[in-house]
Amino acid sequence: MLRIGSVEVWPPVVLAPMAGVTNAPFRSLCRRHGAGLYVNQMITARAIVEGHRKSLKLASFAPGESPRSIQLYGTEPESIGEATRMLVDGQGVDHIDMNFGCPMKKVTRHGGGAALPWKRELYRSIVAAAVGAAGSVPVTVKFRVGIDNDTPTFIDAGLIAEEEGCSALALHARTANQLYSGSADWTKIAELKQAVKSIPVLGNGDIWEASDALAMMRDTGADGVVVGRGCLGRPWLFRDLADAFGGTPLGVRPNLGEVLDGMIEHAELLCDWMDEPSGIRDFRKHTGWYLKGFPIGSKVRRDLNQISSLSALRAVSGELDRDLPFPDGAMRLVRGHHGSPKQVHLPEGWLDERDDLVRLSALADDLVSGG
Repeated sequence: MLRIGSVEVWPPVVLAPMAGVTNAPFRSLCRRHGAGLYVNQMITARAIVEGHRKSLKLASFAPGESPRSIQLYGTEPESIGEATRMLVDGQGVDHIDMNFGCPMKKVTRHGGGAALPWKRELYRSIVAAAVGAAGSVPVTVKFRVGIDNDTPTFIDAGLIAEEEGCSALALHARTANQLYSGSADWTKIAELKQAVKSIPVLGNGDIWEASDALAMMRDTGADGVVVGRGCLGRPWLFRDLADAFGGTPLGVRPNLGEVLDGMIEHAELLCDWMDEPSGIRDFRKHTGWYLKGFPIGSKVRRDLNQISSLSALRAVSGELDRDLPFPDGAMRLVRGHHGSPKQVHLPEGWLDERDDLVRLSALADDLVSGG
């Protein structure tokens, strides 16, 4: 049994918070397939403190959702502490995760995201503020291996989080300059597990099928896995994970008809949570993920990218052959972020000194992606 503070997680599987994806409808859909810890998409601390209506909506939970888990992002201890108190006291959140893994230029060039753990004292002060404000609610941190291979930060980030009272760590086993390219280096997860003695270590990166999760834990000694892109368009992956950890045979992969039914249900949930025009606009990006690998033709894909209503989604879906089997190898086709390595943009002089307690520009809180 994976224990994150007072929260028990079995199977030891965590849904990675993904901006614009892991909202209440998507979490509900995934949860229906299997147990685990399902983390709400990341929210900036400043937005919570300032009461931004859109951010408060994104931070909401489905009725009866438990445990209530959310990822928080910020670059200053004061707003992190205040946002944590508001989430715990005002929304009854049961778990706070903190994002130190965003590799996007818009964030790192101001010292935020994956750049921030390089500044050890700033990182420590932010983690301490969250833990102190959370009280008995567990706080976890998610970070990357480092800025690049020459500037690793993951061991220091893990040890500092452990010292400051975090309840678990999650390592995305890529550097910031990799973005989402190449392969995750699971040996770094093993190194972190060896370094950290008192709290669980979870591994993230390249969990496309249930067998990957078992292999990661076997090869690294990790206490659990964090699943991100592997579940895009594949919410039933959590069923496979539950079966794999339970030692039972995996279920049959869905045919196209079953995938289409799941797509339509997902769109309906989004429309109920927002409104129909907003929900459909938000859903469009999911169509390519659900249908990745199916031989349906470019016209259908183009039509789905332009749908403006639930009726249009049903009409286009109704033209397809529902009996098409799930394509061999389609689970491993990359979905979501990808691309090639890029230089990490940092503030001038950022790498000169690791232990100065800097204060970052407010622009560093303009988060655009996950870790």
